Amino acid sequence: SNIVNIFQLRHSLKCYTTHNFNWEPRMSNRLALEDSPYLQQHKDNPLEWYPWCDEAFERARTEHKAIFISIGYSSCHWCHVMEHEVFENAEIADFVNQHFICIKVDREERPDIDKHYQELHTLLNRRAGGWPLSIFCTPENKPFYAATYIPPFNRERMMGFSELTAIIAEKIAANDEKLFQNADEITAYLRPKNEPVQATALNDKIIKQFTLQAQHNYDGDNGGFSKAPKFPHVSTLEALMILDRLDSSDDLQTMIHQSLENMALGGMYDLIDGGFCRYSTDETWLVPHFEKMTYDNALLCGLYAKAAMVYHNDRYLSVARECADFMIGFMMEDDLFYSASDADSEGGEGHYFIYTYDEIVRALSECGISDIVKAAATVGASAKGNFEGYCIIRLADNERPEWFETFKATLQALRRSRTYPFIDRKVITAWNAMMIKSLFILGRSDERYRLQAIRSLNRLKETMAQGGLKHSALIHKEAKIDAFLEDYAYLSDALIEAYQSTLDETYLIEAQHFANKALELFYEEGKWYFSRGAFATVAELDDGTYPSALGIIVSVLLGLGILVDPKYHHFAFKTLEYNSIKLMKTPIYYPTLTVQAVRFIKKQRIVKGKSSSLQTVVSLPTYPFVLFKNDETLEEFTICGENSCFAATKEAESLNELITRTL
Repeated sequence: SNIVNIFQLRHSLKCYTTHNFNWEPRMSNRLALEDSPYLQQHKDNPLEWYPWCDEAFERARTEHKAIFISIGYSSCHWCHVMEHEVFENAEIADFVNQHFICIKVDREERPDIDKHYQELHTLLNRRAGGWPLSIFCTPENKPFYAATYIPPFNRERMMGFSELTAIIAEKIAANDEKLFQNADEITAYLRPKNEPVQATALNDKIIKQFTLQAQHNYDGDNGGFSKAPKFPHVSTLEALMILDRLDSSDDLQTMIHQSLENMALGGMYDLIDGGFCRYSTDETWLVPHFEKMTYDNALLCGLYAKAAMVYHNDRYLSVARECADFMIGFMMEDDLFYSASDADSEGGEGHYFIYTYDEIVRALSECGISDIVKAAATVGASAKGNFEGYCIIRLADNERPEWFETFKATLQALRRSRTYPFIDRKVITAWNAMMIKSLFILGRSDERYRLQAIRSLNRLKETMAQGGLKHSALIHKEAKIDAFLEDYAYLSDALIEAYQSTLDETYLIEAQHFANKALELFYEEGKWYFSRGAFATVAELDDGTYPSALGIIVSVLLGLGILVDPKYHHFAFKTLEYNSIKLMKTPIYYPTLTVQAVRFIKKQRIVKGKSSSLQTVVSLPTYPFVLFKNDETLEEFTICGENSCFAATKEAESLNELITRTL
């Protein structure tokens, strides 16, 4: 293939500088009227930003100017760095405004655009992208260069934004043949292709393969499945918990418990306010990237709540509750959840979250502790600190000292005197649905979370599902962006969980409605699209930032297949078949879809009975693929498969044994 990045630009660096061009006064920034908090952050930049709009692309064509597309989100630390170093630089802005059309995109608001250009970055650079994502295109909006963070000027082995834009501007003005040819080839390569797909049989080997690959990636010292930077990999742990319920294993439980316990000791997990930060910058979960995302906290809340039920572990339950309380207390308004809080505050990353050693000592003194140095060591504090001279609170072990709650309250009071990090008050349907599902799961052990889940679900539907499902909106603003596959998938998934928790059949009807709409909009003979609007982006198999929409929609279809109509089972099977070769070869990349493949192989079971009876056993079954359906005509619990029923009993204690016999 002749598809290449714009490497030849580097060799042209000595030929062109910004002084080759005449500068003109800049026009006004066009982001001031946008709802997106991320776009609002850039409204005062000297760069002439456009939002994603036809006007920008038409002007690029008319004036024959290159297009610069910058994609990020409001709580992204390196997005802030590039803004300060590059986009607020008046000299750079003067030149770029003269020779480029600049477009700002909020990746949370437009994940379809982000996914398209992340794929481009991977294609051109042979590695995954990230944020900020920096894309350069021809005047016809054909991309030819992709990068993430770019420094303002040449730095070590990194080309600077000033030098890069000078070269690109000159080549566009000169109609450089090679550049335009490369752009044409890249555009053709990125178009979705309808190629024949081979399939293979799905069988139990996928379980062994997933387990071996998880063990290979596992960090035996600290838990988790990577080195630094370290992400929680919720879907991998969820999959291991399911496999452990199918066939209990010490090896699986070691990976599960060591990971859950080490993550909860503090650092990436905020022991003071509750809630998880995005990831750990080190291998031990100590130093986080301090932004807090709704999807991380939703998924981890649900994970710890499930682990608490499965393994009867009160510590896990406490973490789940603290996580939910953080989201409700800090990230919720009118029963809807904001998208994220920033890592930076008061001029630096993490300043809200960290403490001086003197502050720790004073807080411990107020607890009446005699050996302050020993107590400080218990919470990870020392005179030299553990993060740039400051202290991040992290416990030495999972047993919290009896004085910890008093100590925590003192540090909470200290935080209240500080400036809280910026909060992106955007409401995203898929992320709210994740949080609502986790509240329903947690609600099985505490009624107040179930009631909050019901309120939040009703509010989400009122806000985002009137006259067609929408993807996102700033709180109290009109939702304008149509929903993507992830919104339909996660909302349907939350509705099925709502039905399981309440046995209110309205939720089941609504889940069916949104699943039907997803099939209509995004499904094509086993293949799923994430979007079919500005870009036709294929739905990803792998669990990246959070579990894939593809895996979630298959879970929904399998659930509806046994709860409502077997026709949904067909669509789930065709999806699994379409992706079967990848699933059988490297299931570790696709934990959510792998679990659905195992669910398909092992078969589901449904327990029918009166609503009043089912409410008492919803947390009981050991077998992981069991759903409940109310039938007020039944006097017994009845165990059924997808096409027939197998057994009945009046004894709840007999359910596990009877379910096992039917497998």
